[in-house]
Formats: sequence, C-alpha cells, structure tokens
Amino acid sequence: MAKAQPYQPSLLRFLHGISAILGIGAIVTAALTYNTYDGRWGRLPLPPIADIEGLHGTFGLFFLVMLLPLALYSFYLGAHRLLSIAALRQLGNQQAGQAKRSLHRLANTLMLLAAGLAVVSGRQIKEEWLPAGEFHHVWYSVHLAAWVVMVLCLGLHVAAALRSGGWPLIRSMLSWQVRSSDRPQAWWSQVQGIWRR
Repeated sequence: MAKAQPYQPSLLRFLHGISAILGIGAIVTAALTYNTYDGRWGRLPLPPIADIEGLHGTFGLFFLVMLLPLALYSFYLGAHRLLSIAALRQLGNQQAGQAKRSLHRLANTLMLLAAGLAVVSGRQIKEEWLPAGEFHHVWYSVHLAAWVVMVLCLGLHVAAALRSGGWPLIRSMLSWQVRSSDRPQAWWSQVQGIWRR
C-alpha cells in the first residue's frame, strides 16, 4: 500500500515560499555587499557591484515585511512545528522518530530567531557606513554575525527537514496542490481561528 504524501497548509506554503525567496536573496546580496565593501576575512574575485547595498536593503525590507506574518503564523497556527520548553527538556529522552521531529522543530525555531536578529540588526545600519569604510559600528558587526547564523540555520533547517520527512516533506512544501477546503479564500477564516482559541 502506497504511503500517503504529506500535505502542508497553503497559507504556510505561501508565507514560507515568499519568505524563503526573499531570505535567500538577502543572504546572497549580503555576501556580495560584504565582498564589495568589506572583505576583511576574505573576498571572492568578483568585480564590485555598484548598487549592491541598495539591492540588499530592498531584499531585507521585503523579507522583514514577509517575516512578520510568517512569524505570527508559526507562533499561533504552526506552533506545533516549533520547539516548546517541554519538548526541549525531553529532547535527549526521546525515541528516534520523536527526536527527528524535535530536531526539526528546533531548526524551525532557530531559523525564525536568526531571521529576526538579521532584520532587526539590518534596520540599524546606516547606508553611508560601508561606502565610507566604517566597519567598526556594533550594529554592522551584529548584522555580520546574524548573516553567519542565518546561513548555518538555513543549512540546519533544510537538513532537519530532510531527516524528519525526507523528500516527500520537501516536495509537500514546494507543491502547488491545494485542497478545496484550503484555498486562499479560506485563509482569513484560518487566521480568525487564532483569536477563537
């Protein structure tokens, strides 16, 4: 008998998909911004990109706009996909299947926290700092650290998804399939369900 394919809510897939595209765009343009202006800890042999800082800021701003509804969804409708204090205490005492799910929840939680750190620190950076060679600002250092944490958390997030649900889980997040009860017209009632709890 064929195993049923997992199904992810369409609102989650929409918020997650747009956030992922913007987040990866912000990560890549952050690396190119660092490469163009800073490069203290290594530099790729690429030509400087004139308005890369502005492009990175645009990705960052739109990522922030999408991160807010994704975080609200995650903490309310998708709270079972995040790590709770009780699950954290039991992490070492779980069976293999439960431990995989807990690792996946931990990765989801860390990814949200890293994204929050990245957007908060990014909003504190002034546009004129990098062109002027002012790399000593605390918020710039925090933002660089947030970039490293984001890259590590993204790797952990994907690895944990593969370990927890394998390719069927990844495919279910990328699927365009929508159940009749889960069409975009139903999103508002799903969101209203948050306040009815």
